[in-house]
Amino acid sequence: MNTDLIIIGSGPGGYRAAEHAARNGLQVAIIERAEVGGTCLNRGCIPTKAYARNAEIMDIMADAEAFGLGCLNYSFDFAKAAERKDGVVGTLRSGVETLLSAPGITLVRGEAVFKDAHTVTAGGEEYTAPNIIIATGSVPKMLPIEGIDDASMVWTSDRMLAATELPRRVCIVGAGVIGMEFACILNSFGCEVTVVEFLKECLPALDSDVAKRLRKAIEKRGVAFFMQSAVQAVGDGTVTFDRKGKQTTVETDCVLMAVGRTPATAGLNLEAAGVAYGPKGIITDDNLLTNVPGIYAIGDVNGRQMLAHAATMQGLKVVDSILGRTEGIRLDVMPAAIFTHPEAACVGLSEDACKALGTACRTAKANYRSNGKALAMGEAEGMVKMLADESGKIIGCHAYGAHSADLVQEVSALMCRDTTAAELAAMTHIHPTLSEMVQECAEQLARA
Repeated sequence: MNTDLIIIGSGPGGYRAAEHAARNGLQVAIIERAEVGGTCLNRGCIPTKAYARNAEIMDIMADAEAFGLGCLNYSFDFAKAAERKDGVVGTLRSGVETLLSAPGITLVRGEAVFKDAHTVTAGGEEYTAPNIIIATGSVPKMLPIEGIDDASMVWTSDRMLAATELPRRVCIVGAGVIGMEFACILNSFGCEVTVVEFLKECLPALDSDVAKRLRKAIEKRGVAFFMQSAVQAVGDGTVTFDRKGKQTTVETDCVLMAVGRTPATAGLNLEAAGVAYGPKGIITDDNLLTNVPGIYAIGDVNGRQMLAHAATMQGLKVVDSILGRTEGIRLDVMPAAIFTHPEAACVGLSEDACKALGTACRTAKANYRSNGKALAMGEAEGMVKMLADESGKIIGCHAYGAHSADLVQEVSALMCRDTTAAELAAMTHIHPTLSEMVQECAEQLARA
């Protein structure tokens, strides 16, 4: 089959690129070996957010007395929570399948293997196109430590999301996004949670000032943290790690490996196409083009920004490039959210990054405890931190607290238009809202 565009992988990057291409007149063949929707929909963003909502409701119930609701009795049925999670995933997966049945799109079920730079085989058929997008995503990363192959004890995020019963005690290795989200969810679900992290602080993409406050808030909820700790072995119901030269052991029923993800390149036969890749993924330029003309790589598989929405925007940018459109989408401004409790979010540079780069910056902070809407909501824990360069242009925003992702999203949109702090300060914000903290930070920076 000859077509205009072949897309390998139907995650957020792949299916949105297919839709965009077909809407603009291209004939698209999109190849998928498993469920449509990719990791995000089936084993990542969506199922974890479904559980995060369960956890949020349970936390609200636990604090109900503060809102005048007493003598509440309830029990948690994990099986029903899992059933709800699967229902959400199923509904969205059906929507993606409908999208991929649109005119101009051919959904191919099978394993994609390159035959040459313009030909891919899948399901016993050959598909040829002048342009190919690789969007195969990533798989959970595992540490090379003693006992790592003990399947009865060592779990990945995939297995945790597929579990039908909750372990009583969980040791999470890794305090990145996956580890921190699961720590909060499992803690709310009643599990005893311990987090072991090699780095000095959790969530390295977050400004350390914000990350430390967030970790302390989660500690108050009952999650135990061991930072600057290197895991040495797992087995016999224990995790052994070195913490500042001292060997420490914690008992656990299962170990959740949350040390990141690895680009999924196995089985593609990239060598046949001549595509260059390494341990961090397929190598691309800033336009997502590989070393082979006409072959692009988007999303987790290129290792640039392992975020579902980054994959989406990269895919749209590639299709625009194929169509001859070169302006519009900015990939240098990429917001991210962590759905812990409280949640956190960031965009742009942190103060730590500015110091490392030697970039002069000014900072401003606004606290949730001083915001009327936050206090009325019973959400006094949190902070917004904004950064501007010497010219006053906003270059970053980091926050933790209720709806912090929404606050950072506002700043992200303005950063895409190179907005200054003074310009943001002059924009009217509704009172009372949490977004007034964004304006408050801008006002501080404008006065500095």
